[in-house]
Amino acid sequence: MVSHPRQNSQTGVDLLDAEPELPVRHGGQLVLDLGHTPSHAEADFIVSPGNQLAFEHVIAFPNWSGPLSLISGPAKSGKSHLARIWAERAEAVHALPEALETLAGQGGTQPVLLEDVDRIAYDEQALFHLLNQCMRDARPLLMTARNPVSQWPYKTADVLSRARLASNFPVETPDDIQLSQMLVKLFGDRQITIDPKIIAYLVARMERSTSEAVAIVALMDKLALTRRASVTRSIAAEALAIRAEAQTNSSGNGDPDE
Repeated sequence: MVSHPRQNSQTGVDLLDAEPELPVRHGGQLVLDLGHTPSHAEADFIVSPGNQLAFEHVIAFPNWSGPLSLISGPAKSGKSHLARIWAERAEAVHALPEALETLAGQGGTQPVLLEDVDRIAYDEQALFHLLNQCMRDARPLLMTARNPVSQWPYKTADVLSRARLASNFPVETPDDIQLSQMLVKLFGDRQITIDPKIIAYLVARMERSTSEAVAIVALMDKLALTRRASVTRSIAAEALAIRAEAQTNSSGNGDPDE
């Protein structure tokens, strides 16, 4: 029998109370909450070689060398998680497309978070004014984007020239070794001894992101708890199927980046 501690040894948080309700059965069928959103808390961020520089930059705030910063990388690489960590630390305002001109006009030094700058239709003149204001008044601005500035869909040279002045911190999705190490750590944090063959099975089939690693380990733990059993390959397969269904359902409600 696998031991499942009630509390996280580092935070003291009750794991069963802190997470979504355990699955229940209706008519013999296991019912799970498929809409679980991975946590964006700092304690849940997994530092890896592919994101270490970006993470260190985020937690170094406010000791930044300049006001403009950019975290860039592919979808599901952890950009949004890092951005939320910084926004909470910095007490930043989340800039919506329609608010850029107002933010620039109001001035001040309250930090600003500008997400998906290469994918959302930000008005170029308003973006130019906000970048100028942040540079002029040393107002911290953190941007996230999938692509480097050279590939942003803006025509205004002044916008691109100012964006290039941002300190850029690329992040990457984890490779097989890094993802395996993450999974081993996450299971270890729950005091679950996991067969390396199950780790290899997950790595070959799961979405390659740190947030998904956190979600799938939590789900497998819940499935094992409901059955009072060890974490097995069949539980891994079921968890993968549940997460795939959850992602399919959520994709119909927009395209959130991570």
